Amino acid sequence: MLPIKLLIFDLDGTLINSLPDLCDATNAMREHFQLSTLSDKEVRKLVGQGARSLVERALPGATAAQVEEGLRVFLDYNLAHIADKTRLYPGVVETLETLHHRELALSIVSNKNVALCREVLAKLGIEKFFPTVIGADSLPFRKPSPEPLLAVLKKFGAATRESVMIGDSINDMAAGEGAGVITVGCSYGYGDQSELAGADFIVADLPALLDLPILA
Repeated sequence: MLPIKLLIFDLDGTLINSLPDLCDATNAMREHFQLSTLSDKEVRKLVGQGARSLVERALPGATAAQVEEGLRVFLDYNLAHIADKTRLYPGVVETLETLHHRELALSIVSNKNVALCREVLAKLGIEKFFPTVIGADSLPFRKPSPEPLLAVLKKFGAATRESVMIGDSINDMAAGEGAGVITVGCSYGYGDQSELAGADFIVADLPALLDLPILA
């Protein structure tokens, strides 16, 4: 096994619990169309494929024009309230500090738009760890495509087996598998446990990452 050089993190459901703010943004958008509110559990099922997919699924039967209008309302609200209720998961800062001190390259690949990624990272004080952030609008492809991960590997000059994808959903696992990197599933996130079935490793919290044999 090659020494690990690069760690690629998902954001929502992996580093941050943003579900309350995503729920508020979704319901602000639905209220704009005079629709009833959705529960956190219902919104959780809509998260993971990017903002447009969330809006489309939260507005069943909407026209293309309504989806565009809903997307604008959702993104504007989300940016204005990006960290009202969003919090880092326990141990995230300490884990990132340890990895940084070990001189490992850290990056984020998210299906959230890149401006929103950077804004929430700054609000929560962890932007210094992630000079490289790829969002849903950074490339023509997003997770579960492996292309965003392969772009990060190329940027850092890292081989597949010295790189790790860490995330909470089937999109993260599929992207990691497609890219040929080691995968770590986060069981505390938004995804169902079944979505992590193919992961090389599973952790119950982020600090447990440090105890895995690939990083020990």
